[in-house]
Amino acid sequence: MELRLYDTLTGEKRPFRPIDPARVRMYVCGPTVYDFAHIGNARPVIVFDVLFRLLRHLYGESHVVYVRNITDVDDKINDRAARDFRGLPLNEAIRKVTEITERQFHEDVDALGCLRPTVEPRATEHIVEMRALIEKLVAGGFAYVAEDHVLFSPEAMNAANSVLPRYGALANRSLDEMIAGARVDVAPYKRGHTDFVLWKPSKPGEPSWPSPAGIKAPGRPGWHIECSAMAWKHLGEAFDIHGGGIDLKFPHHENELAQTCCAFDTSRMANTWMHNGFLQVEGEKMSKSLGNFVTIRELLADWPGEVLRLNMLKTHYRSPMDWTLKGLEESARTLDDWYRAVAGVDGGKPSDAVLEALTDDLNTPQMIAGLHGLRGSDADRAAFAASLRFLGFLSESAAQWEGRKRKASGVDADRVNALISDRTAARARKDFKESDRIRDELAAMGVAIKDSKDGTTWEVTR
Repeated sequence: MELRLYDTLTGEKRPFRPIDPARVRMYVCGPTVYDFAHIGNARPVIVFDVLFRLLRHLYGESHVVYVRNITDVDDKINDRAARDFRGLPLNEAIRKVTEITERQFHEDVDALGCLRPTVEPRATEHIVEMRALIEKLVAGGFAYVAEDHVLFSPEAMNAANSVLPRYGALANRSLDEMIAGARVDVAPYKRGHTDFVLWKPSKPGEPSWPSPAGIKAPGRPGWHIECSAMAWKHLGEAFDIHGGGIDLKFPHHENELAQTCCAFDTSRMANTWMHNGFLQVEGEKMSKSLGNFVTIRELLADWPGEVLRLNMLKTHYRSPMDWTLKGLEESARTLDDWYRAVAGVDGGKPSDAVLEALTDDLNTPQMIAGLHGLRGSDADRAAFAASLRFLGFLSESAAQWEGRKRKASGVDADRVNALISDRTAARARKDFKESDRIRDELAAMGVAIKDSKDGTTWEVTR
């Protein structure tokens, strides 16, 4: 079974050939820990969790290294710390913000059924590696010092006569196009419009470290160099897969690629670049001004994490996605059905149909179609259950699922069961008017009932 992945850099779907099958390496950009993660942040977390699971299945759990970083030095973190902990020194306040927010992030993505990465490095723990990369770039003529800043020059990169890729290749833009679209940055020390910061001086009270490249004043790293340093530390100069949201393709991933390739004089940083598409909410771009900005934590108050996970996987990862209430309702009903179908089923192994869909560039819509086809024999049901567990579902028993889902909905299960018992008695004495009245009362509570030869079952609707 051959894994094929779409590479953003080449624009092709190609067979995946790991550099070392005994150590398959993947890096995915993680959260900047200053606030609750929103549902758009959940998309790469879930997408690359599925890929992590697939790689572990194909190459062995001990042969896959998944690195997802924590960005814990950033202006947004500084601002949040100064706002929320005014009585504390800034560095102490920053530590509180990052610790609280990182814990919140882990709680949320755990609830989404995601495995923890193999390594989860923090940016502030890799300053030595950042300084070393910056020194290499300055020595190679790709970066320069100006007014206590260190800046990278894309023009110097493109002028180099070496194996280096062209700056702009990942974003599929020319340097002239990027210059034309660049914001006007009032920084007279910059030599070129597209030059970007590797290191900058810290303001009084901000986090700071000894600066590289002979700069005497203490400073702090730019955002892009952080990921290059963490990937280098944990995965080496070149590795197999680099992932993240499409919003990171330019400038963040473009700049990562440039820094790493120039520092090590190589043509590739990652052999495959993968980007998930944008997410919008109810047909509109998510924003606080529109009132449709929603966090993972807020959604988890109303829906089990597995509902959010399934809803995310119904759309192919490279396609834009519309997050809707209707979609959540459909996903909840599907999971209700799945839990009932596999109640008490153990054993089995993931279905070939599911694995074949995933090995075709994570074709999760086709994967879900394959799941729906596994509802026949006992062997099929075993493969169905094993496939769901492999994908991060069925984390609890059918009874636990039903009870927690009802509790999250605010429905009083004892009251519902009592009403159903009354309705059953009314039907037995042919009091259909009372039976219909009870059905209507249940519907008003958000409960749908289904009669069968085995009795009456019920589920929560939205």
